[in-house]
Amino acid sequence: MKLNLDAGEHDDEPPALWQLADIVCIACGGHAGDDASMRRVLAVAREVGAHPSYPDRAGFGRRTIDITPEALAATVREQCARLAALCDRVGYIKPHGALYHDANRDPALARAVIEGAVAALGRVAVIGPVRGALHDAAVAAGLRYLREGFADRATRPDGSLVPRGEPGALIDDPALAAARVRELDCDVVCVHGDTPGSLAIATAVRQALDAR
Repeated sequence: MKLNLDAGEHDDEPPALWQLADIVCIACGGHAGDDASMRRVLAVAREVGAHPSYPDRAGFGRRTIDITPEALAATVREQCARLAALCDRVGYIKPHGALYHDANRDPALARAVIEGAVAALGRVAVIGPVRGALHDAAVAAGLRYLREGFADRATRPDGSLVPRGEPGALIDDPALAAARVRELDCDVVCVHGDTPGSLAIATAVRQALDAR
């Protein structure tokens, strides 16, 4: 199990946070990020993934946007290409926010995400929910798929995330986040760079993973 960090979204993220992760998925302009922020993360990250989203900086990519699959594929391609222009070792793709969940429910959106990513990056690995349309689209395209669990987010009995606006949605206690590592059955475990106390959480999760 690898530690995945979603990063490059805020100016105050410490480089020590990025150093803890096996895979850093970098915001590439859709909801956050610009060339300068991408370069800062790339200077530190070990393995690199693209973290595209709906084109929605105002809503930080956490709102569903009315967009055709063709337009979605184009914006995912553009975002991923922007990161690829700065780095020739982008090996992963992970949608952000609302797109992560919408693409996992809607096969047409899932195919658009995969199409756009492959057009920009080639045969990358896809990080996403354990099951659903995103998994199916990646497998149909012959791409490696990494099932993701979350150390800093609470889940419902069906495995879906508790929405951020609900009480208890975020797990900001490092000990509880580390304990999640023992409960999850996945390939990568995620810590969000914008979770309060993310450095302490990621440190605890890193230690739990190393102790497995």
